[in-house]
Amino acid sequence: MALPVRQQVMYWSAAALIFFAILWFLGDVMLPFVVGGAIAYFLDPVADKLEASGLSRAVSTAIIAVAAVVVFTVLALLVVPTLISQTIALGEAIPDMLRQLDTYLSQRFPVIDDPNSTIRQSLNALGETIQNNAGELVQQVFASALGVIGVVVFIVVVPVVAFYLLLDWDHMIARIDELLPRDHRATIRTLASEVDSVMAGFVRGQLTVCLILGTFYSIALMAVGLKFGLVVGAVAGLLTFIPYVGSLVGGALSIGLAVFQFWDDPGWIVAVALIFILGQMIEGNYLTPKLVGGSVGLHPVWLLFALSAFGTIFGFVGMLVAVPVSAMIGVLVRFAVARYQDGRLYKGLAAQQEQTEE
Repeated sequence: MALPVRQQVMYWSAAALIFFAILWFLGDVMLPFVVGGAIAYFLDPVADKLEASGLSRAVSTAIIAVAAVVVFTVLALLVVPTLISQTIALGEAIPDMLRQLDTYLSQRFPVIDDPNSTIRQSLNALGETIQNNAGELVQQVFASALGVIGVVVFIVVVPVVAFYLLLDWDHMIARIDELLPRDHRATIRTLASEVDSVMAGFVRGQLTVCLILGTFYSIALMAVGLKFGLVVGAVAGLLTFIPYVGSLVGGALSIGLAVFQFWDDPGWIVAVALIFILGQMIEGNYLTPKLVGGSVGLHPVWLLFALSAFGTIFGFVGMLVAVPVSAMIGVLVRFAVARYQDGRLYKGLAAQQEQTEE
């Protein structure tokens, strides 16, 4: 005999509260496991394809691990140092750029020279703030990131967790499936399949799009000689995860830098703008349709809200779990709405009378 609906709601609500409580109290401790689980989930389709070709799960996982070590070694030796140095240099160069902008605006708009004007006071305050804190802020960001995440976590714990989760992924899913309540097994499987579809379409697909676009922007911007091109490309690629934000922020930042660097040669400014136009054409016409698909059920506004809310409440770990949890909530909400529209509360007596007349 199935439990009453009220008791089921109580149990599932208690489980949700326990999950968020653990996330709240053990956020930093869970970080390597969350990151490792995300990596394992991202790479599981690759392992499945290798298994389909005739390899065992252990051999497939070992091949993926070796390839990952090679890729991360190359990144650590070639890309990361350049990225950090360019980011620090960009923070130190911003005050000079603001001074040049101030001089240009003063020549074009003499009213700005009035020390009592609101625009002049705002520009002075902005310039002093950035000049005093820009370089220090960038260094603190990297220092705090290393302090929170930990070098040991990335070098040892995360790869080990990802390796074993990837190795036992299918067994874990099968074990969880065995523990599902029998009365609701079909419904839970359907909902889990929808959540996985959203996650596979958005997270895996969008992360791949971010990686491709970030690489394209970085190489293209450095090819045209734009200073800090690697940083701008990395930022644009990373923010592509949020629809439209990456292209807007990356385009505005790169064109602004190009204006200061290529002021006497507008052709290069146009070239920088064309790089982002070409990137958007590639993303909109090929990458997103092929890798992400159509509607995956995550509206950009809902995604922004989830990232902001989970990041504020649970910190960095909250931002990592924001997308999967928001995808799960979206699927559950659509399921609840469908049940509501199929019930008497929505249809009312009118629907019952129509069925009686028929």
